[in-house]
Parts: sequence; C-alpha cells; structure tokens
Amino acid sequence: MSQTISIEPVTRIEGHARITIELDDAGKVDDAKFHLTQFRGFEKFCEGRPYREMPALTARTCGICPVSHLLASSKACDALLCVRIPEVAMELRRIMNLAQIIQSHALSFFHLSSPDLLLGWDCPPSERNIFGVMFRFPQLAREGIRLRQIGQTIIEMLGGKKVHPTWVVPGGVSEPLTEEKRKSMLVLVDEGLDIAKRTYAFYKDDVVPKFKDEAKHFGNFPTMFLSLVSPQGRLEHYDGLLRIKDSSGRIVEDMVPSSEYESIIGEAVEPFSYMKFPYYKPRGYPNGMYRVGPLARLNNCDSCGTPFADVALAEFRTLQESKPVASSFHYHYARLVEIIFALESIDRLLNDPSILNTFVRARARSNTLDGVGISEAPRGTLIHHYRINDDGLMTWMNLVIATGHNNLAMNKGIKQVAQKYVKARKLQEGMLNRVEALIRCYDPCLSCASHAWGQMPLQIELRDAQGRVVDTMTRGNDG
Repeated sequence: MSQTISIEPVTRIEGHARITIELDDAGKVDDAKFHLTQFRGFEKFCEGRPYREMPALTARTCGICPVSHLLASSKACDALLCVRIPEVAMELRRIMNLAQIIQSHALSFFHLSSPDLLLGWDCPPSERNIFGVMFRFPQLAREGIRLRQIGQTIIEMLGGKKVHPTWVVPGGVSEPLTEEKRKSMLVLVDEGLDIAKRTYAFYKDDVVPKFKDEAKHFGNFPTMFLSLVSPQGRLEHYDGLLRIKDSSGRIVEDMVPSSEYESIIGEAVEPFSYMKFPYYKPRGYPNGMYRVGPLARLNNCDSCGTPFADVALAEFRTLQESKPVASSFHYHYARLVEIIFALESIDRLLNDPSILNTFVRARARSNTLDGVGISEAPRGTLIHHYRINDDGLMTWMNLVIATGHNNLAMNKGIKQVAQKYVKARKLQEGMLNRVEALIRCYDPCLSCASHAWGQMPLQIELRDAQGRVVDTMTRGNDG
C-alpha cells in the first residue's frame, strides 16, 4: 500500500513550508516535493505606488537580507532614472552588500547548520541547536555570534540601522562615509578576518572529512549554475553581468546584461507551491534547472580577486573530482570562502582614499518606463524588474527571488536524500533531520523563522493511501 510522509512546520510568520515524501507499495521513496505554503503578494500590492518607494517597500520582503532587496530595487530605480550613479556611491553600496553577505552567511553557518555539522544527525533534538553548540564548542559559538555582529555593525554604520536601512536611494546613497566610521570599520574587518580564517581552517580540516557520505547524496547531481560575474570574470555580488555554466563547467551564457535577463530565464508555476520555478529558457522546463548562491558563484567565477579567498577557492575546487563542484552539501564550504572574500574586499575598498568622496548621489527624474536591477543576495541572484507610467507610478513588477532559482534543485535534492536515508515505514529522527538539512544547505529565505533557533519546529506524519496516520514525529521549539 502506498503511503505519504508529510513534514509540516509549526506556523511561523517569516516562512511556512511543507515537505511530502511519497512511498511506493514496497515502502521505498517514489517522489518528494517541497511546498511553499505562504502567499505574500508583494508584486501585486506594489502596483500604483511611486517607484521611489520601492527600495524601502520591497526591503520588507525579508528581515534577514533586506539589503539585497534594497540594492536590487535601487538599481532598478537607477535604470528608470537613466543615470550612472557616482563611483563612490557604487563602492559604498558594495560595502553594505558585502557586510550583509558576512552577517547572513554567519547566521546560516553558525546558527542554522553547525548544530548538525558539529553535534551529529542523531544528537537528541533538545541538544541539537545553537545552545548545544555553545555548550560543546563555546569559542566557535562566540566567534560566530561576533562575526555576524561585525557584519551587522558595518551595515548600521553605513545605513543608520541594522535592519531596513534607508541610506541606499535611487541615484546613489543619501550620505557619504566619514573618516571616523572608516577607521572603526577597518578595526572590525581585521577582527572578522581572523575569525573567518580560523573557522574556515577548522571546517576544512576537521568537519568536511566526516561528511563524505552526505556530500555524495545531498543534492549531488549535474545542473547548470547562474550568477553575476565581474567584466573580468571575477566573483561579484553587487554589480556585474550574468553567466551560466553547464554541469561540465562549459560557459553557455556569458556577460548577459541585467536588462536582457528575460532572454535566458523563464518562470514556471506548479500547483503544489506558491514559489515560482525559474529555468534556463533555451533548455525549457524542467530541463533548464540551475542553481544559484555561493556554490554557483564559486563555480562560475574565474577567480575571487583577493589573496586568501583565492587560496580558499582553489581548495574548494578540489572537493570533488567533478567540475564544477556539484554537491549541494558544499554550499556550507562556499559560504565560508565568501565571508573571507567579503572581509578582504571591504578592507580594500575602505583603504581607497576616494571612498570618502562626498558626491554620492545623482539626481534625476524618471527617463524611461522600464528598469531592471540585479544583485547577488546571500542566497543567490536577485532580480527586480519594474515598469512605471508617465506619472512615475508602478504598473507592473516582477521579482525573481534568489531562493526561487533553486526551487527545482531543492525538490530534486529532497528526493535524492529521501531515497538514500528513508528506508522503512517507521519514522526516525536521523531521517527527518537529513531531509531538513538538505534544505538548510540552500538556506532558503522562507526558513527565516528557523534562523532564530537553528532547528525548524516540525511535525511529521506518515499516512497511508486512505489518509490514515500510521506514525507521527514532533519536534517543538526545544530542538
């Protein structure tokens, strides 16, 4: 008799999702799906609003990575103005984006993923959380908290507050950087880089060797990879051009301007999820599956362009014989490399005397009715596309969210993990956690609620074909 396992989170306002695993008559996994069950409708309720409100309004999409939406939205508005913002404004925006990469990646790695990586899949749920990490690895936990604080503090120094700053505006930024803040940031960057290098060495030498089996089965399959790169092909998070590599590492699209993203990216919908399914247009849906985020960015770039990050990138590329690195388990590794890159890049930018220039905003009114802005959010490529009328009011908006790009891959990855670890009709804690951990590799935005504890509160039900509950497992806020 066929059965269905349904993994349902306790309702949290930041994100609601469900995983269903279909078992065949022999009790083996036949299929698995990831369902986004919340609907927010930002694209619709922004219609009719002035375009200048969009950076502040769309930033409310997320409380963890509002800077990503702030920047992509402001870049779309820059396109509507038809202005090139001052060079110093571009670099200041870049610093804020890099600071967000630091804080978000630190949150994902230390708070969300390290309980699994450091305490083990079968550690009791009441202990497998950030507090368990603090008890067993106190220095690592303290440094993880501090590293995120460093990123948040830099954002606050630039924007006036840590969450939803209004400093980034159409045409540039609202205020220049002061010498006092520059000096304070440089001190923070030095401290952060020391922490990041220690964490990277510990993870590379002590953690990665313990998870060879997971690396083989956690979303380890051939896909394409999408990201921004600089005009020189280097790692890029704020500004650049789109690149797509296939599963063999061959570049299939390169140096695609933001305004032409629709020529390569399509979006499909499925009845089981409110999240869209982007795909590579020339290959169609669903064959055009690709991944985004830190794994994709490191696979796509020719180099990082900073000293230690380039060394770490070379080591990252030895993780698998396959090129590019295919296992989604190595998103964790890629995040640590990007934290190092972000800190080294901020240090370089702050040591450029021109960073204190005071001309930080170009002013204009709208000069075209269509504008696109793209930046790299911590979780991947983020696209804001706006259309306005002659009065400057929004008539249409399309947001291609970073997590959405990974939707096809997350669904395929869940199926792969379930087929490897779900072996019986009796639910096991280790099975539950491995399925959940696959999603954590991608650190999707819809899981913001879980960032607070490092564990998703879950209720899992195993039902037969008639809907009768055969087995249940519940994890509350204590784990």
